[in-house]
Amino acid sequence: MDVYQEAVCYLESQHVPVLHAVYYVCCCVVEAETEVLAEDVFQEEAVSCLLSPLLPKSMDFPDTPTLSSPEEMLERRLVVLKGILESEEVYLRELEALLMPMKALRASAGTSQPVLSTQQVQTVFYQVPELRDMHQSFFSGLKDRLSAHFQTEPGPGVEREMSYTGFELMVGDLFLKMVNKIGLYGGFIENYEDAVEVVRKCTQSDPRFRTLAQSMMSNNGSDKTRTKYTFEGLLYKPLDRVTKTTLVLRDLLNTTPMEHGDYTFLQEALRLSRSFLSGVNESSQCKREVTLSHGMRRQLMRDGFVVDASEVERSLRHLFLYTDLLLCTRFKQATRGKQDQYRFCWYLPLAGLKLRWVADQERSIDANLRLHTIRTKMYLLRQQLHAKGSKGLALAARNRKKLEQMELMLLTHAPVYTLELHSPSCKSHTLLFSSLYELEEWREAIHKLTADNIETVPPDLLTLTGACVKLRMTQQPPLHSTNAVENEESLCGTLSIAIHSACGLQQPACMYVCVEVDGYEFYDKHAQTHSSVHSLNPHWDQELSFQVDGAQHLRVFCVSQSDGQDDTVLGKASVKLESKTLNKRWRRQTLHLGQVEVTLSLKYCPHPLEPPSSTAQQQPVFCVPIKTVAQQEGVLVPHVVRCCVDEVERRGMGEVGIYRISGTTSDIAMLKTAFNSNLREAVSKLRSAEVNAVAGVLKLYFRELPEPLIPTKMFQSLARMLDIQDINSRLVSMLSLLHSCPDPNRHTFLYLMHHLQRVSEKQDVNRMSLQNLATVFGPSLIRPPVVGLGHDGPTVDISQEVVVQVQVVLCYLQCNNLPEAQTSLPHDTDAEDETTHM
Repeated sequence: MDVYQEAVCYLESQHVPVLHAVYYVCCCVVEAETEVLAEDVFQEEAVSCLLSPLLPKSMDFPDTPTLSSPEEMLERRLVVLKGILESEEVYLRELEALLMPMKALRASAGTSQPVLSTQQVQTVFYQVPELRDMHQSFFSGLKDRLSAHFQTEPGPGVEREMSYTGFELMVGDLFLKMVNKIGLYGGFIENYEDAVEVVRKCTQSDPRFRTLAQSMMSNNGSDKTRTKYTFEGLLYKPLDRVTKTTLVLRDLLNTTPMEHGDYTFLQEALRLSRSFLSGVNESSQCKREVTLSHGMRRQLMRDGFVVDASEVERSLRHLFLYTDLLLCTRFKQATRGKQDQYRFCWYLPLAGLKLRWVADQERSIDANLRLHTIRTKMYLLRQQLHAKGSKGLALAARNRKKLEQMELMLLTHAPVYTLELHSPSCKSHTLLFSSLYELEEWREAIHKLTADNIETVPPDLLTLTGACVKLRMTQQPPLHSTNAVENEESLCGTLSIAIHSACGLQQPACMYVCVEVDGYEFYDKHAQTHSSVHSLNPHWDQELSFQVDGAQHLRVFCVSQSDGQDDTVLGKASVKLESKTLNKRWRRQTLHLGQVEVTLSLKYCPHPLEPPSSTAQQQPVFCVPIKTVAQQEGVLVPHVVRCCVDEVERRGMGEVGIYRISGTTSDIAMLKTAFNSNLREAVSKLRSAEVNAVAGVLKLYFRELPEPLIPTKMFQSLARMLDIQDINSRLVSMLSLLHSCPDPNRHTFLYLMHHLQRVSEKQDVNRMSLQNLATVFGPSLIRPPVVGLGHDGPTVDISQEVVVQVQVVLCYLQCNNLPEAQTSLPHDTDAEDETTHM
């Protein structure tokens, strides 16, 4: 059993949660990765501070958790020491890899064709052997003392009083001895730029050295795997290492009780290390100017605030995208008399980094309730700020501060769009965004740099993180509550967007459209259509409505869905919202999102806003009059009808007995529940449901209508028309009567009739003739009046009711010139279409 396993066993025997202790390992461990490419020459990319989520009163956090007792501190100190030991072992292997070619290069220096001159060899390897010897001595001493300590540790059955043997483990003198020799790094640092210059020039001029410089291998521990490095990456290792000495000593001191014999030694070692590092940071600029492959310099490309969901709790973080790496930091807001600071959380190399974005996830009921509470308080605070006769500047300042704090909480807990980052060394992090537009911008920026495959040189974490204050482009989190000036052009009221259709796809796809608006955070600001049927020209005719406060921009995305694959953003556009160009009448526009064109209509109704309501539940569609459903959805043919028809035509036209053979009752009930609660979820479930269940849902919808699709009052008139002998005269009369139906009834009926006609065209395969389809649907679409409820006219004998129902539907199905159905209300009642190119 190795030292680490012994430490874990010991902690578990003392009932100490190992996960809590891992905090200290994360702060100093350099893990040995296997089979890593040259771009992943460092192992610290997963170093992560397990920090609390953003608190409403402050954006700052303690450096370390509070330890409750000396006993607990000693137990965690063992884990820290184990991390230091593993880190030293990895570092020694890297120094050995750097020194490996030194003897051969010295030998060739005396030949007629030297790879490097004697002076160049001395420059490249200056102080490296001495550093190796210093760390080898420290490593051996630390390993011996830890091994001896664990061999004498009491077992689980020994009395609890023996747990204080950690006071007997003394290592402070080893750290102080090593730090007293830290001056060796001073010579290495002063020589570093010259050494790198020699390596770069010789790499360009000598193919023999280029081969060596681009592929230096190191044993990666007892498993005998090998890691691939570049020469420049290995030369950077000592620079990277010396900056971590202070971090290691600080963490070790934080887990060492003041009464421990090591405490004084470690205090002095930390003082010396900080003093040395301070001088290095003042005098040396070589760590700031890092040269990457292709002669590029590390530059900041993008930064901004995101939510890090890598741990259990969400945390607001400031993300920095450099030319070769992604750096996640924790922002420490400045106190009086001090500057803003950033603290390191984690970083990932861009080389080989894989990105995966996940469509927005549904929040739990509890999460929605919490967000609703925050939004309501924010709304009331803003109303107080804008109320006339404010009670004073002090109260207004307090309310504004509360508003900012609540918006920070909302910014942390509201995001639903997920971007997953996966590095080749199996390190992963998850970022959350409130806006798909912002996520896509980050994804595009990262993807462009990963495509360049730029070599990552390990950063000096202290210097790089410290430079964030000067380099940052984004100063503060994007809080709307901090905007003191109101924009008269911004929208306040109800903004409605009707998504009609799309064209320009290169191949058929299942696609949906996402819409976002900006403004204050009191109301939900994004929505999306259901997914279309697999098509080159998808149609939705779906209306989305937003309560907006301060909205100035509309963002639209086309997203393609593929079975078993991630969703793909096909195009995006941003539209400026101007109140003077929008009104209560629909205005149609065509947006060019790259190769895809989306047709939509906009309507705006300005009005004072009510307090935000809790997340509105979708109104049910089953057992509800079709006129009500059509009004709710802003269409003429309800989505449940269109979606089921689309799915049957996609994969059920060749199904024997379609609409005649029943689907599973449980599947039909599941789909009915989904349509009553969430259209998008229902459409998603349709795709995987058995096609007979889809057909069963459509039949059930018409069967459960409170008033049949063909109004009851028309039953007797239709029955009389069946007696007309001339077929053409009969059809003219029946179509004329159909025209008197309410618009949603008439267009839904026509839509269904055209669909059933298409089904019957495949009757050679599906065995469903027009007669069979009329028999299935007739009793659901047409019903006789109920006797005794005030209906006029003679009643039809009950034995003839079914005959009338079937024959009426059959007559309509046999009509060759049946009018086309309109699926949605006309939205282009204003001016001519506008086209917006993006």
